[in-house]
Amino acid sequence: MKEIEYKYLVNKKLWNTIKKPKPDFITQGYISKNKDCTSRIRINNNRAFITIKGKNKGIVRQEFQYEIPLNEANVILKELIDKKIKKHRYKIEFSNRIWEVDEFQGKLEGLIIAELEVNSEEEKFELPFWVTKDVSLDPNYYNSVLIDKA
Repeated sequence: MKEIEYKYLVNKKLWNTIKKPKPDFITQGYISKNKDCTSRIRINNNRAFITIKGKNKGIVRQEFQYEIPLNEANVILKELIDKKIKKHRYKIEFSNRIWEVDEFQGKLEGLIIAELEVNSEEEKFELPFWVTKDVSLDPNYYNSVLIDKA
């Protein structure tokens, strides 16, 4: 399945002015990562997933995600993966679209990234007032790179 996703940095001051729903609590770690493919385990609240993502071609890449037993994901994250990313994810509706906004925790605290998945690269959308720089093509903002700083 193709994932077409834009990423933006978020202005913390402006972000803090909006009303937010209760966040999802995410912990994730990478089983493997290289320039062509990443595979990760993610726990989102009380559900767990394994996700495999292919190499980015612009803002497009292949993504395959499967739900796995929560107890197995906990064991993998605890015993087999050293570095983890923890973040709070907010789902924010803006201009009839759902933006996923991640507030990173731990050593990455202060970093806030907004993501929007679209159906095509040509699709037009309005930017929320709280987003700033487009980092969609900057690999420094991929979770698979950020984890090295976590």
